[in-house]
Amino acid sequence: MSKSSAPKVGSAIGRTIIYIILYVIVSAVIKFLIEVLLPSVHINAISYESYIQILLALAFGYLIVSGISLIFYYSLLSKYGHPAAAAVRNVVRIIGIGALVAAIAGAVAGGAAGVALGGFIGIVIGFASQQVLGQAVAGMFLLIARPFKINDNVNLVGEDGIVEDVSTLFTTVIKSDGTKVLIPNNAIIGNKIYLKPVQQQQKSS
Repeated sequence: MSKSSAPKVGSAIGRTIIYIILYVIVSAVIKFLIEVLLPSVHINAISYESYIQILLALAFGYLIVSGISLIFYYSLLSKYGHPAAAAVRNVVRIIGIGALVAAIAGAVAGGAAGVALGGFIGIVIGFASQQVLGQAVAGMFLLIARPFKINDNVNLVGEDGIVEDVSTLFTTVIKSDGTKVLIPNNAIIGNKIYLKPVQQQQKSS
């Protein structure tokens, strides 16, 4: 880790810890208000406590997941560059939010029903995000392994052209007629990658 990224990693860790501490404190204060303070003045709001706690868990959970994803991002930024670090950050965020929603759903239902519901929602989220997550993971591997780079003359899944960009979800190739082709990264991982010789690259430029 470079000296320039170390402070950012430390800052991201610090923010994540603060979010966790704030969540615990705010949750405890709300529990005290609803279960102790409000009943003492003849206000019954206990039936709303679970809804407030769910909203709190969602809000702080998202902040915590985002903080963890930033820790990964800044840890990888100096070594692999922005595209690869951003790919890992996005994958961590997607998985974290999915796990957060499943955990909250399971906690609300409680007991064996909670475990079953949490597992079911986790499966639903997994199927719903399978395509996007698969592309993001494939993009992460492409950005880290770097089988090809920007301006390489390649043949990817039958498409000939110059690599213009490699992002989290798509690799952009410009064909000889100027057409831009956005190729899903998971399709590239599952197929052969042809790198044309330097001579061909020079002739086509």
